[in-house]
Amino acid sequence: MEIKEFIRGSGVLLSIASLPSPYGIGTLGREAYEFVDLLVDLKQKYWQVLPVGPTGYGDSPYQPISGCAGNIYFIDLDRLVDEGLLERSEILEYNWGTDKSEVDYEKIYYGRRSILQKAFERFDTNAQDFREFKEKHSEWLGDYALFMALKTDNLDKKWTEWPDEYKNLQPVALANYRKQNYNSISFWEFCQFKFFEQWYKLREYANSKGIRIIGDIAFLMGFDSVDVWAQRQNYLICANDKPKCVAAAVPDKYSDKVQVWGNPIYDWNNMAKDDFAWWRMRIRVNKELFDIVRINHFAGMVKIYTVPYDKKKAATSGKWIKGPGKKLINAIKEELDGDLAMVDDYTSAGLLPGVKKLLNKTGWIGTKVLMFAFDGDPTNEHLPHNYTDNHVAAYIGTHDNETIVGSFRDKTEYELAYLYEYLNIDRKAQIPNALIRLLYQSTADVAIVQMQDILELGSEARMNYPSTVGKNWRWRLTEEEALLDENKRAWIRNLAAVYRR
Repeated sequence: MEIKEFIRGSGVLLSIASLPSPYGIGTLGREAYEFVDLLVDLKQKYWQVLPVGPTGYGDSPYQPISGCAGNIYFIDLDRLVDEGLLERSEILEYNWGTDKSEVDYEKIYYGRRSILQKAFERFDTNAQDFREFKEKHSEWLGDYALFMALKTDNLDKKWTEWPDEYKNLQPVALANYRKQNYNSISFWEFCQFKFFEQWYKLREYANSKGIRIIGDIAFLMGFDSVDVWAQRQNYLICANDKPKCVAAAVPDKYSDKVQVWGNPIYDWNNMAKDDFAWWRMRIRVNKELFDIVRINHFAGMVKIYTVPYDKKKAATSGKWIKGPGKKLINAIKEELDGDLAMVDDYTSAGLLPGVKKLLNKTGWIGTKVLMFAFDGDPTNEHLPHNYTDNHVAAYIGTHDNETIVGSFRDKTEYELAYLYEYLNIDRKAQIPNALIRLLYQSTADVAIVQMQDILELGSEARMNYPSTVGKNWRWRLTEEEALLDENKRAWIRNLAAVYRR
């Protein structure tokens, strides 16, 4: 088996949702291709995206409705116009939101399904490429489309609130539903067909320009998902359909209190019985989408912190549950078949030393985050002079971090003394560019900067505030910001050349 190597290079972290677009949220359309062109101009090699799966309540890409499906919000409507499936005037009938710097998920939620339904009504469901797509993805597509059709018919309620015959997957009831609702189910299959079709073309374009796409995979599933509904045996679920416990995080660098994520916990013993077939399927699908698979919350492979489903007990009754370890790693590696993988292992620092040991056995690369580095301790593992080798992906911050400007805005000069000394600077305005330079000159094979930090944006551009719901995942890049002024472009190009990125 050929093991591919990481190319020393730099890249940008930007969610598809954050791309500019006239239709309220970023898509796989023209602006995505223009962003690839920007990366090429900046001499970059990587584009890292957040998980691209469909989202539910809270809009978090880390609470996906499906482990394999794509987010239908990302389908490019202009391309559907070019294909004769939509009229431009039909798209303009909808209000996609007026704030170009923020996603209005409520408007997107109601408008996207409706406009895609119009496109589906003009689509030939007997087309050979559509039939081939359904056959190729039959492992997951049928259950997903059925789940979404049922969810729509049940006013988008959680599956636990559906009629018993559907909630409990009674074979006769589901067979009858499929017959009676063939078109509704086909609509959701059509949406996935268009997502994958458009994604393949974008990836092909990026690769032709020398850009590799890094795709983040949510480690856990959302409770109100097709995977939990259809394969309850793979999760720690009680007889009353409530989770026995849910995922959480102990106080860490992101939050000084317990973060209750709410995801159901896998039944690892049951998953091992079929050699992690569900995980293998996920990896196969994501290999098609991304050049490099990034596994979120790698620490969960060793242990995961859980709290009771009862919110009143959540803050005081947590416990650790052992993960699948090497067994799941081996299954994933078999499916990757030498393809590259990165992992988010930094949340475990100081808590689960076994995570580093397991990571070293995989051959995958871990993560360093400069925003965690400047606590005044010169032995901090996130400081570049402490990197033990180049086999690492280094970030200034991730989607969970405050932006550089927002993070240091209220710090005192005393608190910044070590940072100033390390970066050889003497004022706050110099911090963003100094950190980017430090990242580029590090030994890390991969250096990734959030687009918000390249633009030196403040707290208004933060992507996620851990342990909160309501205002996350909304930031968007405006058309003006996406152009990036020539001085900044020239500076980044020069860094990439000077530090062999």
